[in-house]
Amino acid sequence: MTPDKVYLIDSSIYVFRAWFTVPDHIVNPDNEPVNALYGFADFVYQFLHQTRPRYVAFAFDESLSSSFRCKLYPEYKANREPAPEELKRQFGYCREFLQALGLFETARSQYEADDVIGTLARHMRARGHPITIVTSDKDLAQLISENDILWNFAKGQRHSIPQIRKKFGVYPSQIADQLAIAGDKTDNIHGAPGIGMATAAKLLNRYSSLETLLANCAEIGSMNIRGAKRIQSLIEHHREHLRLYKKLTTIKCDIEFPDTLSLQRKSPDFGALEILFEKFGFSRFRRERWLNFLQT
Repeated sequence: MTPDKVYLIDSSIYVFRAWFTVPDHIVNPDNEPVNALYGFADFVYQFLHQTRPRYVAFAFDESLSSSFRCKLYPEYKANREPAPEELKRQFGYCREFLQALGLFETARSQYEADDVIGTLARHMRARGHPITIVTSDKDLAQLISENDILWNFAKGQRHSIPQIRKKFGVYPSQIADQLAIAGDKTDNIHGAPGIGMATAAKLLNRYSSLETLLANCAEIGSMNIRGAKRIQSLIEHHREHLRLYKKLTTIKCDIEFPDTLSLQRKSPDFGALEILFEKFGFSRFRRERWLNFLQT
């Protein structure tokens, strides 16, 4: 019997997307904006309706400033504006809602959602479960192993190892190296200036990892690629920075979780849901849609 799939949700992305796309005139009875909550709740409904998962976890970012990566590199994600208080409040509402639905949700102050997902993937993969990671973040492609899927829910795109290899030019296990070399503007990681993802892929196709590349740096100038000598000089000049960037781009998969951890869906707490429906100002239609779905 094939073990059930485990769905691991990169939740913060879907909260942020709702914050920017759902009108902010949507408010609760206390006149607080709940647009991000409404959009996220709609995503959760659509996801559950499509998948009917037995095992699922929603991972959140708790605080970027407390991440271990910021201690390694203070510039990490320093290009991002702090989340406004109204959005932080709605993140809390989203997590309350998931709990009432009987869905596992978690965050860790020193780690990012990516690290939580990486750890849960390792944990559940060891139990024989294939993993589906729901995200639009390219960084998480590095976690995909055989039988796993990277699912961009909004676009309906599902990628396994061959599709990831075709899209990025490297295998999932090389993506952290590729991002370290090419940089990642969204995370304020500079990489080696002037080297993009395509060139980084060519380097990693010749040398399997960043460390192997650095160990053979003197050979780069003889490669049959445009600007080979310039690329060699860039790699040599930035070698210590690249080692640091690799620590930033590599997803941690060893966060401590109890051995008894269970991602299995629980029965909804209908009493708690009724309270939250009132708190969030859900319309009769929204309430009935959720209750009808949960009772089937």
